[in-house]
Amino acid sequence: MFTQEDAVTLRRALATGAHKVRYADGREVTYRSQAEIESMLAKVEDELAGRDRCIVSYAEHSRD
Repeated sequence: MFTQEDAVTLRRALATGAHKVRYADGREVTYRSQAEIESMLAKVEDELAGRDRCIVSYAEHSRD
């Protein structure tokens, strides 16, 4: 479960170009790229907003 502080921490990392992030609970993560941080930030923000990031696709069939 993520916190608003986690989102702030990730935004700071993006703003400064840092790849290593230390979260409030003591975890330390080194991300490989800014894109990876952006992806994690999107996941955190979605969870905080109560959205689930699942993708649904539907198959279509017709008898032509």
